[in-house]
Amino acid sequence: MSEFSRRKALGAMGAAVISGAASALIGPHRAHAADLSYQPEKGAELRVLRWKRFVQGDEEQWLANSEKFYKATGVKVRVDSENFEDIRPKAAVAANVGSGPDIVLGWYDDPHQYADKLLDLTELANYLDAKYGGWYDVVRRFCIHDGKWIAIGSGFLGGCLVYRESAVKAAGFDKVPNDTQGFLRLCQALKKKGTPCGFALGNAVGDANAWTHWALWAHGGRMVDESNRVVINSKETAAALEYAAALYQTFIPGTLSWLDPNNNKAFLSGDISLTLNGVSIYYAVKTSKEPGVQKLLADIQHVNMPIGPVGHAAELNPFSPMFVFKYTKYPNAAKEYLRFMMERSQYEAWQSASLGYVQQPLKAYADTPVWKSDPKLLPFRNVPGLTRDNGYAGKLGSASAGAMADYIVVNMFAQAASGASTIKSAMEQAESRAKRYYR
Repeated sequence: MSEFSRRKALGAMGAAVISGAASALIGPHRAHAADLSYQPEKGAELRVLRWKRFVQGDEEQWLANSEKFYKATGVKVRVDSENFEDIRPKAAVAANVGSGPDIVLGWYDDPHQYADKLLDLTELANYLDAKYGGWYDVVRRFCIHDGKWIAIGSGFLGGCLVYRESAVKAAGFDKVPNDTQGFLRLCQALKKKGTPCGFALGNAVGDANAWTHWALWAHGGRMVDESNRVVINSKETAAALEYAAALYQTFIPGTLSWLDPNNNKAFLSGDISLTLNGVSIYYAVKTSKEPGVQKLLADIQHVNMPIGPVGHAAELNPFSPMFVFKYTKYPNAAKEYLRFMMERSQYEAWQSASLGYVQQPLKAYADTPVWKSDPKLLPFRNVPGLTRDNGYAGKLGSASAGAMADYIVVNMFAQAASGASTIKSAMEQAESRAKRYYR
């Protein structure tokens, strides 16, 4: 928990400033056509709930930006950081009881579960859209409900294949194949060389959801069709599960219980040579002062996920929407905080400090300095353009959010890949569970 405070806001403002501030209390105040700001309510304080860091620079810069906001506005900001898996239930409780954090940095389409409890952020979203090159289409799908923006995209905590180049070459490959069958052959070769791979199959918000949805979509499977009709029990899903079962044979033991931190630890300890992960592994190596860890830096490479039988990119990458509950006492302060954090001077600093751990939701930020600082980071810049929403191919809403929170796809893959269930049984169970949400 971090709380920022400073001396009370400077007094003795000029009459013109006071007049402008007073009018902004009623609503947004435009200094000129390109600008938008919200005047925080008198005595405003904010509580923000966000996910706990995987890279130090992410959290440090977020807190530094929050302090900068405090110095500019006099609004105290308390930032509570929780484990990835804990954000969703805490946000749901807050929505149900009507008290808790003012602002949440959540996951995927969670805001759609309690859209009626959230502030309308359409004006702010349109302002950012016009100023910073436009939102990626997938961000719009995540954040818009019934024509209104109920959230603002903070960014993607996207993943790439992270691998040791020396292990890939020792296995007889010059590079990681960009097709699913070639990738499977690489993983099998890595296993034979004693340098296996590992992908999370526990209820991991990021890593498990990302690779299992990729495998499903890469083979043409999907949970629902365009009419939100459950179609997960299909030959395409069966093909994806057969592929995952073969891939699972190349995994290090224990992945069925892996959460988001586990593959980081396994890779850094040398237990695995390849995994799907965010930039956090590379960040840990690049910022380490230990010679034994630093020597890994030249060996680590990144590449986007292989293309499956569908013939085009089909990825799910963790997405974090920022939303504001209607119960907040300080709606103007909350909207001003979101605006402030998404402006270039704050956002670029956040991206840079975290080494691109959070990828841009706005297209203008695809050209920030961090992407030019290290060519190994460039695959992460591609993430927003490769990402589908988790409700594909249907409409996002309470059903897709509920199904995602219930880890239906992850559990189906874990059961089938490990042999705990037959492929037929795993699909039938997933179908039955999905129909509880899609009615």
